[in-house]
Amino acid sequence: MSAQNRWLLPAGIEEVLPENALVIESYRRKCLDLFSVWGYQLVIPPLIEFLDSLLIGDCQDLDLQTFKVTDQMSGRSMGIHADMTPQVARIEAHRLSSDSPARLCYCGTVLHTLPEGAGGSRSPIQIGAELYGHTGLASDLEIITLMEATLKTCGTTRVLIDLGHTGILETLLAQLNMSAEFKRELQSIMQRKSTPDMADCLAQVDCSSDLKTAVMNLINLHGKQDVLARARQQLSIGGAELMQHLDYLQALSEALKPKLDCSELHFDLAESRGYHYQHGVVFTAFCPELGQELARGGRYDNIGESFGRARPATGFSADLKQLLMTAAPQPERHAEEMIFAPASDDPELHNSVTQLRSQGHIVISGLDPQAAVTESSRCTKILLKVDNQWQIKDKS
Repeated sequence: MSAQNRWLLPAGIEEVLPENALVIESYRRKCLDLFSVWGYQLVIPPLIEFLDSLLIGDCQDLDLQTFKVTDQMSGRSMGIHADMTPQVARIEAHRLSSDSPARLCYCGTVLHTLPEGAGGSRSPIQIGAELYGHTGLASDLEIITLMEATLKTCGTTRVLIDLGHTGILETLLAQLNMSAEFKRELQSIMQRKSTPDMADCLAQVDCSSDLKTAVMNLINLHGKQDVLARARQQLSIGGAELMQHLDYLQALSEALKPKLDCSELHFDLAESRGYHYQHGVVFTAFCPELGQELARGGRYDNIGESFGRARPATGFSADLKQLLMTAAPQPERHAEEMIFAPASDDPELHNSVTQLRSQGHIVISGLDPQAAVTESSRCTKILLKVDNQWQIKDKS
């Protein structure tokens, strides 16, 4: 690499400069404080783990997103975490022993082999919360409400929440005779909502025309509350099990409406965003104006089974970098809030600076008496010695 190109970063890997870094750090602190008052305890998963801990179950998508290295001490394959949820599940299952519901949260940078969308980051700052040990409406309700509160804490003023249920598509697919690979292809087409590709795909499957029609209908079952009524008619071939999933979404949406503050509820019954360890209710928060995803989550019961302790679980996560791009502008800490302390060995000046900093003031200490003008350029106030006392004065 030539000298002029040494500053280049890999595609999808970005550095965060002071102004934005300050906002992201503010988001992180506010979110963790929010989680704390909701009863969620912070855990810090390791950056890297053995692959058999990181990649649990049928997680081919997570496998493809994981950078892999060889441990020079053990010779075993390790992965740099692309998603903290399986790690937190391991911590809950292996290190915590309570049988009561457990609430855990986390925040840190993860690494992806590929961005999730055009121009996306491969190093998101993932923040999230997980609730273990309870199955049913109350825990899903808490997590979705907390997700909205998190987005609001980060300056998001309007949110669109899509509700879905992986069991709807799974119930239909269970009636189709297909390989696991073919099933993944069909799920991918469903996410793209490509009607022509779905028709071509189903043409290769030996099943009734009614079942094919139901799968095709599922692509277009997204929108407001009336979607559930349409689904009961168009997906009746799914039987009682599929109707139970629709009933659950109905109950969840009715329970959410009085609790949500700045969100509008929609439904996407083909929705299965996220990794394949999710089974049950899934939800995604979008910025309506930009159409960008802000957060996602869902239920992943029995994720701890791989670690010897199967427990129901639900949770959500978001990328603080993405929230920075979509949230309302944050008030800046302007130069007038900065005080310049000239270079001096005076112990009284040192005491004054220490006291001001303890009170939360930003004080820039001079390093070179000959460069005071340059060093104080960001400040509009200065410490001057008047009547043998250091006092704050406007910088003229």
